[in-house]
Amino acid sequence: MLKQKVRIKFEKTGMMRFIGHLDVMRYFQKAMRRAKIDIAYSEGFSPHQKMSFAAPLGIGLEGTGEYFDIEVNSFMPSSAMTAALNEVMVDGFKVISCKYLPESAPNAMSSVFAADYTVTIHNENVDITAEKLTAKINEFYAQTEIITEKETKKRTRTLDLKPLIYSLCCENKVIKMCLSTGSTDNIKPELVMAKFCEFIGMEYTEEPILFDYARNEIYTNAGDDNGVKLVTLENMGEDIEG
Repeated sequence: MLKQKVRIKFEKTGMMRFIGHLDVMRYFQKAMRRAKIDIAYSEGFSPHQKMSFAAPLGIGLEGTGEYFDIEVNSFMPSSAMTAALNEVMVDGFKVISCKYLPESAPNAMSSVFAADYTVTIHNENVDITAEKLTAKINEFYAQTEIITEKETKKRTRTLDLKPLIYSLCCENKVIKMCLSTGSTDNIKPELVMAKFCEFIGMEYTEEPILFDYARNEIYTNAGDDNGVKLVTLENMGEDIEG
């Protein structure tokens, strides 16, 4: 039986942003059964659904462009699969698309290269005008290097954030950034905002007092030695209706 790869794009918003990654995985495993998706299972003594998520989303962050891949045993039109899954979704989860992938396509996790984030400021706790914030963001990003200390499980290393921030701007007190994401250099928006607060002399806290974070999209790199070309994980597949 020829199995087919499907990439599912979904939203995780509202109260669901406080659900951890393992619980999200378990939820979608149950959703596959409820929606009667003919998902493939691994072989062996403990079969499990063939499902691979692109990049875990931190607890407390909303995600409007999240992804995971599955393998299916039989064909189901893209629109029908999307509708069947949305019929069993709870508030806070919504399936946006189901795209069929070429057989040679790498899985979602290994494809991740960058991600878009928005940072919303709590106006009552941050006394700064939109004009001044925009100017300070531009000044911060104009630096030739942005040196920070990044902690890992094994050690702390010195890192220049500048080449890992692909874009950074501010519109109406909403900060937008595109950051390196994946297994090699996974940069979190909280790290960027901590350095920005240090830059402008403002105390930073990881508690959601100053900022709310959301991840909006995840990209792969379709470029070559001549440069980076960001393509959404969604656009690596296609809708198939019949």
